[in-house]
Amino acid sequence: MERRIGTVSRGLRGPIIKEGDDLKKIVVDTLMECLKKGDFEIGSKDVLAITESILARAQANYATKDQLAEDVRNKLGGETIGVIFPILSRNRFAICLRGIARGAKKVVLMLSYPSDEVGNHLLDLDLLDAKGVNPYTDVLTQAEFEATFGKSRHTFTDMDYVNYYKDIIEEEGAEAEIIFANNPRKILDYTDKVLCADIHTRERTKRLVREAGGKVVLGMDDLLNAPVNGSGYNPEYGILGSNKATEDTIKLFPVNCREFVQSVQDEIRERTGKTVEVMVYGDGAFKDPVGKIWELADPVVSPGYTDGLIGQPNELKLKYLADNDFADLRGDELKAAIENAIKEKDDNLVGQMVTEGTTPRRLTDLLGSLCDLTSGSGDKGTPFIYIQGYFDNYTD
Repeated sequence: MERRIGTVSRGLRGPIIKEGDDLKKIVVDTLMECLKKGDFEIGSKDVLAITESILARAQANYATKDQLAEDVRNKLGGETIGVIFPILSRNRFAICLRGIARGAKKVVLMLSYPSDEVGNHLLDLDLLDAKGVNPYTDVLTQAEFEATFGKSRHTFTDMDYVNYYKDIIEEEGAEAEIIFANNPRKILDYTDKVLCADIHTRERTKRLVREAGGKVVLGMDDLLNAPVNGSGYNPEYGILGSNKATEDTIKLFPVNCREFVQSVQDEIRERTGKTVEVMVYGDGAFKDPVGKIWELADPVVSPGYTDGLIGQPNELKLKYLADNDFADLRGDELKAAIENAIKEKDDNLVGQMVTEGTTPRRLTDLLGSLCDLTSGSGDKGTPFIYIQGYFDNYTD
């Protein structure tokens, strides 16, 4: 009988992971229990994904705000520092800001407007137009910003991030000054010691500030990239990708992800004789049409994956074939023609019209987004995602 089911993404329930747990054993045992109960069978090029959060927790990759403050103090001098372009997030940045502020006497916080880099808006674009403010050139103080636009409220959380961040800085014993600008060079009017807190644009931001005369210019990837008084750390991403753990600690992005996924794949192969591709995933990369938020607050979607997940899709657009190449065909003739086109397609379809609209992003970015949507970020209790049929096509 012809198969009717295509891609299936399943959330696998696991135990609550704590520091020091043997996550490889837990992941593989969870999969084996699903197989034993007949929930599914391992198929061709199945994918098992593990959320980065529980890997970092199992690794005990934590740091306190005091440890972060010491790193800030040692690297940025402990006096007046500029912190530019942070995202607006209680979970992602607020706890980091506490450690940063604790390591300085004054923080000049430059917020991009009308939104941060992942789409959290301080104000509506239409209001920006109505007030005649040019975000590319105009630098506003907090008083000027609030006199022009009023208090800022986040669409989903109703948070006033401007004053929330200001309060955090002052609570940690530092003087706070908030400005609004989109030209990173403008921070040098206030200080030449700068922390670039943006994520995906950080290298360009650091370059622009250095070229304009910044004496000490770091990114969040330069903080806690080595242990400080026994802290956790991430040599590649620093405090990028970190999350709030408690009021005093952050959980960093996991380390040694490549080694972990390879060990999981090897263990599954040893116990089943079959090869499953394995990846670690964090935030997906997609945009919310209502809140305008681009989800990806991690430095990458997947910090580690097995070799079978390298590359991009190489797919034909079925509706293009149906409407163009085989517009005169129907029924079984159309089905046969499309199946034949798929079987004979080139190994590299980049640039061909038959791929138009297939979005050739990296496989790990696409799969990671699917995983993030499947697991959610709340109380589903499914930190492992098992995907089948993702690499199938119409002929399978």
